[in-house]
Amino acid sequence: MREEVGLFTSAPEGPSAPRPGGDRAAPAASDDPLIRIRASDSGGLIDPGELWAHRELCYLLIWRDLKVRYKQTVLGPAWVVLQPAAMTLVFTVFLGMLGRIPSDGVPYAPFAYAGLLLWTLLSNAVSSSAHSLVGSAPLITKIYFPRLLVPLATVAVRLVDFAVASVLLLVLLLAYGIAPTWGLLVFPALVLELALLALALGLWSAALNVKYRDVGTLLPVALQFWMFASPVVYPASLVPEKWRWLYALNPLVGIIEGARASLFGRAFDWGSIAASVVVTLLLTACAAYSFRRAEESFADFI
Repeated sequence: MREEVGLFTSAPEGPSAPRPGGDRAAPAASDDPLIRIRASDSGGLIDPGELWAHRELCYLLIWRDLKVRYKQTVLGPAWVVLQPAAMTLVFTVFLGMLGRIPSDGVPYAPFAYAGLLLWTLLSNAVSSSAHSLVGSAPLITKIYFPRLLVPLATVAVRLVDFAVASVLLLVLLLAYGIAPTWGLLVFPALVLELALLALALGLWSAALNVKYRDVGTLLPVALQFWMFASPVVYPASLVPEKWRWLYALNPLVGIIEGARASLFGRAFDWGSIAASVVVTLLLTACAAYSFRRAEESFADFI
């Protein structure tokens, strides 16, 4: 954090002396200093030390969002389970039973729920992050703090929802007799990668939505399209072999297919996972840089 010191240009007390011809003299500059507090100049890069210094504010933002989400609700945290569960039921009936969509030898219900659980985390995190800065306008326009904390707290809240909804996934695995393997140790790493991808897209959408409110309207349509362009309710094996390399550039392909492999004891496609990691890291770096460069003007547009 740095301070810029300047001078006020306010007029001195009392009327200024008139000039010949009836015009008043220009007000003299005051000697009172004007101190403007800004973020430290890190060349557009995220300052980890600054984020750590404001960690308590991040905790408070997370706690605030959690309380607001479940305030005056009958079912409370059960809503985070009902959303992927209801979608799983619909897709199981229409795609699994009627459409006969293959699921790589895994019962379709846990197959679909695993994909929808991961997709729900990404979709809700990005959608909430897009509106997070606008929703925190009273805080942003009054004090300085790293604006990154607002979408970061939003993604953290969705991770809590994900942990709650994962209980039903464990129930489905037990109900269908799917025994865990050592590959399950990879699952948390893939969830963290998914959260990082959600944060990257959330930073971009939040920064754009501050200036262009159309983003909040178009985002649900783009997310819906992305869902069907990803192996959420169908396996990646349905994609023709010659197009798999292009399909793997979608970072969700490696994440979702890798998560299913870890849950159901299948072989990992390390090439697809590596591609998703590279794309996710590139997106995160670009999003963080763009967000950092734009955050100084957020208070002007909010």
